[in-house]
Amino acid sequence: MELRLLAGQLLFFLTLYQVWPSFQTEQHALNPAVLYPWRQARGPLGSAGLLRVKRDWIIPPIRVLENSKMIPEKLVQIKSDKVSKGEVIYKLEGPGVNQEPKDLFEIDEKTGWIKSKMPLDREKFSSFTLKAFALSPSGERLESPTTIEIYVLDQNDNRPNFTKPLFVGSVPEFAAPGTSVMRVKAEDKDDPMTDNAALTYSIVKQESVPPNKADKNMFGIRETTGEIYTLEGIDREEIKAFKLTLQVADMSGMGLTNTGHATINITDINNHGPKFSPDSYKFFTVENALTEAIGRVNVTDGDEHGGRNWKVQYQITEGDPNSHFSITTDPVTNQGILSVIKPLDYEAKQEHELVLTVLNLVPLEGMSLDSPFSTATVTIVVWNENEAPRFYADPIVVDVPESIVPGTIIVQNIAHDPDNARLRFEISYDPEKWLAINRDTGEVTAKQAFNIRSPHVQNNKYRAMIKVSDTDIDGISTAGTLEISLIETNDHSPQLVPLSATMCSNREPAGVVLSAVDEDMPPHSVPFTFDMPITMPITNWTITQINGSHAFLQHLVDIESGDFFLPIIVSDSGSPQLGSFSYINITVCPCDADGECKAISAAIFASRVGISFIALIVIMSCIALFFLLLLLAVAVGACKRHHMKKGGGLLVGVSDDDIRDNVFNYDEQGGGEEDENVFNIDLLRNPSDVVPSPSPYASPVTGMPRGRQPLRKDAPHNLPSPTYPRRPPADPTDIEDFINDGLEAADHDPNVPPYDTALIYDYEGDGSLAGSLSTLASASSDGDQDYDYLNDWGPRFKKLANMYDPR
Repeated sequence: MELRLLAGQLLFFLTLYQVWPSFQTEQHALNPAVLYPWRQARGPLGSAGLLRVKRDWIIPPIRVLENSKMIPEKLVQIKSDKVSKGEVIYKLEGPGVNQEPKDLFEIDEKTGWIKSKMPLDREKFSSFTLKAFALSPSGERLESPTTIEIYVLDQNDNRPNFTKPLFVGSVPEFAAPGTSVMRVKAEDKDDPMTDNAALTYSIVKQESVPPNKADKNMFGIRETTGEIYTLEGIDREEIKAFKLTLQVADMSGMGLTNTGHATINITDINNHGPKFSPDSYKFFTVENALTEAIGRVNVTDGDEHGGRNWKVQYQITEGDPNSHFSITTDPVTNQGILSVIKPLDYEAKQEHELVLTVLNLVPLEGMSLDSPFSTATVTIVVWNENEAPRFYADPIVVDVPESIVPGTIIVQNIAHDPDNARLRFEISYDPEKWLAINRDTGEVTAKQAFNIRSPHVQNNKYRAMIKVSDTDIDGISTAGTLEISLIETNDHSPQLVPLSATMCSNREPAGVVLSAVDEDMPPHSVPFTFDMPITMPITNWTITQINGSHAFLQHLVDIESGDFFLPIIVSDSGSPQLGSFSYINITVCPCDADGECKAISAAIFASRVGISFIALIVIMSCIALFFLLLLLAVAVGACKRHHMKKGGGLLVGVSDDDIRDNVFNYDEQGGGEEDENVFNIDLLRNPSDVVPSPSPYASPVTGMPRGRQPLRKDAPHNLPSPTYPRRPPADPTDIEDFINDGLEAADHDPNVPPYDTALIYDYEGDGSLAGSLSTLASASSDGDQDYDYLNDWGPRFKKLANMYDPR
């Protein structure tokens, strides 16, 4: 508060000094020659005399604060000593008046007050030099023009900015504390001679790569220079880089601020020595042959893969006095490739035991505890006269998705034999038992889907050994590496959690946090998407996404206590996207202080899914009334049937005069011969076995193609049909005669299906996509079946049981 008061007082006196005109002379003007110039003047003839010297305006520099709100602001007033002799007109010229930038200043022609017309920006124009004139009404200069200097004072109206959006630097791992990494720089457009441009740097955030590997600050920054330096030694094997968020502030850290970013990469030093893995090998070769690669040895090095500190060189230190072998380094894998450069003699020596040494190309640095070299033993077996088979590539590198279908071919045609002998393949090393190989062709297939999270998978690579041998009597074999790069696939659907939850209706916000679990790894897992199915709209609930792994389920309107079963669809972000459908059981109830429902009975009676308890009672009453009416209707029907049986038949009524009230229709399925819209029998007729019907009564069903009547086997076809009774009798007592006449006509009609003989039911139409059922047969004969269980089905199945099981 004291600093603010002091700054306000200073600003007040400074402004007062700027706007108050001063007509005092400068220090050098105190010279008598300046104060009394007429004393030094000479007459026209050089003699001393009195001559009047015209006085000039002397105006000190004017200081104006930028961005001033006092518009127009009076700066200074000029006055001519000719005012007493008549009217004086004042004029002003220069940048800011009639020169660019124009219209910043003006002068009152009568009073001589110079004013600012608009706020000034020091970052654009820091000063102005103007000329002031005193003129007569006729335009004649009354006095010599004077120069007016206007200086614009700075105001802290610009934020500092870093010169780069991202600063990138590097530092060796395990560098000593205080080691300089790099220097960041920011600029401020305010006056560099004031505190408005006095910058201070700081680090506000630190992130490690990979995340969460550093629990304390590893870097510092010098406030005034922006130099970043180390606070601790960093292990590159643990942390690859750091991302820093920087801040710069003017006013020595008390003013305006801005942020920037810096990335610091941790560079590798050779602090890990190479080690053989494993440290013993056994390879095979054939005599009298030069083999470029009889095998490969592996080493591990903890330094940066592919870097100069990771590269190694191999030496054969023992076991090769005659220089039969050489070993080179694979620049890609760092493996040692052992070769035969001088033919071997099986009769002279059948096995060679070599001692290999490996060391880095760059010496170890720092305080490393590792040995600078490592040794391994290699046993080389020499075979007689028979060259070993060769792999086309070793290692055999293939890319395979982890969700591969069992039986899929992974690789084939992997090796050949120089002697054209038949080869036999086998897998010598397969720790997960994922692979199968054709012993004759060498075709490698998958036995089951792979698991990229297996401990035998390193850096998404699974290695197996394939052994190939020829089938000669003295057949030999060689081994090759199958390196399978597993590709992560989206083969697991996310599962919703939790599947049940309690929602407290007396707490805010009322809702349930949803999440999901997915056995896949990114990018085939998070972020998850939570939705409700469109086909099952739930209007009173909504889901709000919180982040990539969680969502918030809440109700839109106030609901009563009860149980709610809500469908939820959760989807992952894999390709292709997978999702799962689940129901979550939400119990809505008032809760106590521990978050538990206050009363179980209240939750039971208040349970609802859009229906209140009173409405549920009404619905149950309606259902009970419906069943009561149904039972009443069944009872009335049963009484009517019992009365009909006692009457002796349908056509015989109690009254001999009128029997129409006693005729009942049961199971009526059509209108007889005249019903043409109920069933089209043409669908059961084979078009290839029927002939056209000459009957005038054959009326096709509307919209169906006209078919042909089936051919009668018991009567010649193409005969005229008999006349059918077309109109029922007027007297109801003749109904029996009407029916008998129709049956007799149908029995003697050669052009209609014989309803009292075997009908055609085996025709199913043309062009059916379904297969024939004639190929189906029982897996065993009837004699093999046990039909004894039919005896337990009751008296109605007794005859069927005797047919199949006469016992």
